[in-house]
Amino acid sequence: MKTLVLLTLLLAACDAPPVFPTADHQQSTASGRIEGTVVVQSAARGRVVLFLYDAARPPPPVGTGRPVTFTVVSRYALFATATDGSTGPFSAPYAFPLVPAGKYLIRGFVDANDDFIPWYGVTSDVNRGDVGGAAIDPSTGALLVVEVALDADQQPVPALGVPVSVGDAARVPVDRPVWETSAATVSLGANPVRFDLALKPIAEGAINEGAPVFLASLVDANGDGVPDDSNGDGVPDFWPRVFVRKVSSASVLLDENDLDKNGVLDTGSGFADYAHVDPMTGQVIPADGKPDLVVLAAGFDFSSLLPQLLDADGKVKKTPTPVTSLSLVLKPLALDASDPSAPQVLATLPSGTYAVTVVQSTGQTWRVPNELSPDVAPNVGLPSVTSQSFVVTVP
Repeated sequence: MKTLVLLTLLLAACDAPPVFPTADHQQSTASGRIEGTVVVQSAARGRVVLFLYDAARPPPPVGTGRPVTFTVVSRYALFATATDGSTGPFSAPYAFPLVPAGKYLIRGFVDANDDFIPWYGVTSDVNRGDVGGAAIDPSTGALLVVEVALDADQQPVPALGVPVSVGDAARVPVDRPVWETSAATVSLGANPVRFDLALKPIAEGAINEGAPVFLASLVDANGDGVPDDSNGDGVPDFWPRVFVRKVSSASVLLDENDLDKNGVLDTGSGFADYAHVDPMTGQVIPADGKPDLVVLAAGFDFSSLLPQLLDADGKVKKTPTPVTSLSLVLKPLALDASDPSAPQVLATLPSGTYAVTVVQSTGQTWRVPNELSPDVAPNVGLPSVTSQSFVVTVP
């Protein structure tokens, strides 16, 4: 009997101790998930890559958001029984695990070229022949906002049965807007500077951008034939768009105040913060203790392209015009675009290095400098391209 009691006590001593949720919110984070089915209607074949975005930070061309995470549905799961040329529909389940409570958007594509590599900016976007798609709100045709809500116990509620549609209507028509300049660097001082961006085909190693193009067009969102001017500056809205952003002093591949590359400004110690100025009064507003997103006032001068962007009646053409070069103008003016809807003028031009990103109406982008820079490429197994180390500097 004593032996039985002792054995019982020993077994009890081996039981796992009870675990209680901690009061530390950083250690006690509950996550939900988003699940559904991806449906592909296309003769394209390849894995499907799905991206999850914060709904408040949509991706190009609507915004400049970066994916929160991504998931991949294998080619076999979708097309194992597909015959060549068949357009389906084909379907397979997908899932985003470990999703915090919030509102999200889902975009995706068939990687028909089998060249998507998520770790590098030069290989993490769609190119010609890929087939796009998204989770779409059937009532509006807009991107569907998927919510992972909290229940009464503050636990995330999974979002289940979320459909993602991928089809030939969203086939990518062109390669990314890969570009170069004739100079190694451009310095911006007290006067505006102008330089041309020319297309730079790159088809080597992991880079499959052999036929880049700039799709030039005026914006006419309401379809009245008159170019839109959304910010009221007297200049019609134009595609492609351009952003010239200050980079980190640690690496030209990292944007200042976004060292983790998640698209959200860093709020930890050591972020950069600059004085602003009231453009109406000239009064300097001291730095406010918040991180700034510094961009230069920049835009394309498309005046010489206007005859190609308007039809015979002087109305905006409904289809873009492919062009081989664009003239970029930089002004000696810096802005804090941390609130992109209301950029604030900075008191001075912050000294340092700036990267140039071109955004196509298709949502495709190309940033220089990038991982093809000769001082980076050999270390990551990518081809070296001298022109891809170009930077803008402010003394």
